[in-house]
Amino acid sequence: MADARTPLLRAQRVTRRFGGLTAVSDVSLDLAEGEIHAVIGTNGAGKSTLINVLSGEIAITSGRVELLGNDVTTWSQPRRARNGLGRSYQRTTIFPKFTVFENCRLAAQAGYPRPWTWWSAAAACPVSGEAAREGLAQAGLADLAQRVAGVLSHGQKRQLEIAMCLATRPRVLLLDEPLAGMGPEETDRMLELLAGIKVGHAILLVEHDMDAVFRVSDRITVMVNGAVIASDVPTAVRAHPEVQLAYLGEGDEH
Repeated sequence: MADARTPLLRAQRVTRRFGGLTAVSDVSLDLAEGEIHAVIGTNGAGKSTLINVLSGEIAITSGRVELLGNDVTTWSQPRRARNGLGRSYQRTTIFPKFTVFENCRLAAQAGYPRPWTWWSAAAACPVSGEAAREGLAQAGLADLAQRVAGVLSHGQKRQLEIAMCLATRPRVLLLDEPLAGMGPEETDRMLELLAGIKVGHAILLVEHDMDAVFRVSDRITVMVNGAVIASDVPTAVRAHPEVQLAYLGEGDEH
């Protein structure tokens, strides 16, 4: 288990190749508790591939991944999820016909399977029910628990995805573009949510909204063509000449 000095998630020289294409090349980074660590880069930089490798969704080619002090390099995605790793996706992955509470309860149930209690209804499980309520409260959706998820606003649906992650009681959250498609007010609410839930968690944030990234992040790693060109606090990254040239320069994507 990790102690107070150990990063909750550590990637060491992570590489992923697809045939002759190196999508992620020799990437190392740490996620500390109480920290939002953003990964930025233009399309094709390798950000989503990196998050998929860290979550166990795709296999690593070389390198090492540690979660809570354990070597999880060969662990499957479900095993990593059961041991403290939560993630969200670029596209909304809620169950639109179920209530907000049921979405969270189902997520929690996946983290607390009970094959030995097949005779009782899963909905009656007190552990998953309490985890669902905790996740909704942390995500600011407790008042909407009985609303059908499909009628939520776009921003609320993204909040629900965060709540579903939190319902599994993770220590590490991998969030893939949680601000996509949001207007200014929804973005502000999500940034406030992220700043609140980083307490007790380590968050890896992949995001294209540069204004939001520099507002909320404690550290930023910049990728170009699968490799890291800078990794530091936001002020240092903004001033980095290679970053300015490759990503933040005049005429580039912001």
